[in-house]
Amino acid sequence: MSSATNYRPSSSTMEQDARRIHDDRPVSPGSIAIGVIIGRMSEFFDFFVFGIASVIVFPQLFFPFAPDRLTATLYSFSIFALAFIARPVGSIVFMTIDRLYGRGTKLTIALFLLGGSTASISFLPGYESIGYWSIALLALFRLGQGFALGGAWDGLASLLALNAPKNHRGWYAMIPQLGAPIGFALASTLFGYFVANLSSADFLSWGWRYPFFVAFAINVVALFARLRLVMTKEFGTLLEQHELQAAPISEVLRFHGRDILIGAFVPLASFAMFHLVTIFPLGWVSLFGNMPTGEFLFIQVLGAAVGVAGIITSGLLADRIGRRSQLAVCAVIIAVFSFAAPMLLSSGTRGQEAFVIIGFGVLGLSFGQAAGSVSSRFSLRYRYTGAALTSDLSWLIGAGFAPLVALSLSTNFGLAFVGYYLLSGAICTLLAIYFSRTLEAGGPEQTLR
Repeated sequence: MSSATNYRPSSSTMEQDARRIHDDRPVSPGSIAIGVIIGRMSEFFDFFVFGIASVIVFPQLFFPFAPDRLTATLYSFSIFALAFIARPVGSIVFMTIDRLYGRGTKLTIALFLLGGSTASISFLPGYESIGYWSIALLALFRLGQGFALGGAWDGLASLLALNAPKNHRGWYAMIPQLGAPIGFALASTLFGYFVANLSSADFLSWGWRYPFFVAFAINVVALFARLRLVMTKEFGTLLEQHELQAAPISEVLRFHGRDILIGAFVPLASFAMFHLVTIFPLGWVSLFGNMPTGEFLFIQVLGAAVGVAGIITSGLLADRIGRRSQLAVCAVIIAVFSFAAPMLLSSGTRGQEAFVIIGFGVLGLSFGQAAGSVSSRFSLRYRYTGAALTSDLSWLIGAGFAPLVALSLSTNFGLAFVGYYLLSGAICTLLAIYFSRTLEAGGPEQTLR
């Protein structure tokens, strides 16, 4: 391992000057928390806008040639998965930009690309106008979203955790996760409003495009919120100490390849459940349920509120029983829920509502500590890059194909197989926690405490 003294600071001259200007303005943990939540909310909003449209817009607009609505939705979910394939590639490219030009430059490029890709989708004509080119462009912009999200990893969650008191690390670890249900609720509210107040023809013609327009504005706000924190003295100090540095990918894989692999499976149950209570049930109800789409979207907004409560509760529990125990207990709860999920989804409107509300509560409890789990095994120098790669791999394995797989399994073999799919994620999480315990090499910074 090369020495830290040979490690090049990931900060441009402009960023260093900005930090000197702000030397007399210390940033509070509360300000960091707000910046982190805004940043995560913008990312999840972009992804959920696409995810919701994958169910209620894209099958009709881009795949009208499909033999039925189910097949069109499966095609749409295939495009949805592309972003999770592109995300690790984006991380690798943007880590290089980070090392050469600084974190601020990387974030600016990534967030403009993320917002630009999302907003560009709103201008796309449908298949009836330009044929297969519309699908190719949709796939291109979806790849752009995933590639950009790989570059949006900013280290602010780590900055928040490193500023956390020792006995409140679980509480601080859950704060970035609040951005997910907030982003989902905002996307669902926008779509729900237009679905409920426009005719089907008007919605498919122009109404669906507005949430994609909003995405660019939200990303600009998020960019300024995050740059403000990146330019602080605290962030610069941690860069100089190499706690938030971008390390060469090959070096990280050489020293922490095993940790990346194990870490990717630790939050797998949570990440598998992530799209099984957001995108998949919307698709199932739209195809086979009796509830109007707009009404179900607002039920999901209520579910997102329950998810927020679950995430907050996860922070309290993790500080009391430890993060490892919290993740293991939640994996067991998800395993239990996997047996109830098929029965709820097949029990009509009330059962589907219960699936959403209960599912979001369980998701919140598990997802609240998922971010902390991916970075806890890395030494300081490799934590930033290692956590990014681990997160990318975990999202790819656990969440990227979940809507496609779940819908395929449920329609071909029955809803019980959705439960089996979720159960497999819970088993993987429990096994990863076990191997993490057996293989950990000591050092308080390298354990899933």
